[in-house]
Amino acid sequence: MITKRIIPCLDVKDGRVVKGVNFLGLADVSSPVKLAEYYSQCGADELVFYDITASAEGRALFTDILKQVAERVFIPLTVGGGINTLEDFDRVLKCGADKVSVNSGAIHNPGLIPAAAERYGSQCVVISADVKRVDGEFRVFAKGGREDTGMEAVNWIARCVDCGAGEVVLNSIDTDGVKGGFDLEMLDAVCRVVNVPVIASGGAGNIQHFIDLFKALDKVDAGLAASIFHFGEVQIPDLKRELRENGINVRMA
Repeated sequence: MITKRIIPCLDVKDGRVVKGVNFLGLADVSSPVKLAEYYSQCGADELVFYDITASAEGRALFTDILKQVAERVFIPLTVGGGINTLEDFDRVLKCGADKVSVNSGAIHNPGLIPAAAERYGSQCVVISADVKRVDGEFRVFAKGGREDTGMEAVNWIARCVDCGAGEVVLNSIDTDGVKGGFDLEMLDAVCRVVNVPVIASGGAGNIQHFIDLFKALDKVDAGLAASIFHFGEVQIPDLKRELRENGINVRMA
């Protein structure tokens, strides 16, 4: 039986971890280095590090902070934000990332994913899609959820996987930070068209939401969350214990 993963997410802006609601109203949380070290020690399966304003500001990702984070974690680290070229992939991997997450860069340069998969392997390439409902369809957004691309999301994600992406992070803008549960409808639509791991992001508010996620959608491989972990509302050891008691296979620390 495949082990389900629990993944904290560090949304980093100006060198600090921040969190908002529906990608808006960002509030300061903590140091990314301290949080990363804490999660690495308390049972997180992986860690995601997003430089959330790099694409919108048209700059490269903050590699100095990333290096400090990578030095302190002993679990797989996925990094994204401002990834537009193979050189960006190379730079982030050399800073200690295990996987590289691309969103806006793949939208503006469709050849980036196949080129990266060929050079580094599909297991290294993650398509991170920020998706919101617009006029009854799932729409892809770019630049940290600021720009509606007009593209239908499910087909876009399927094309990215066909081109070599080895994992999907599905960020539901509709449920982000609302804490009302994961976007099961959106996740189900994506799981039906891809055969690679899918990570659910956006909406977790309590332990029951993770139980509901994994029981409803067996094809979802991992649950990603931010604020409920950052503010201590849910402790990862407690979450995993509850998941195991509900028949969901997880790795215990």
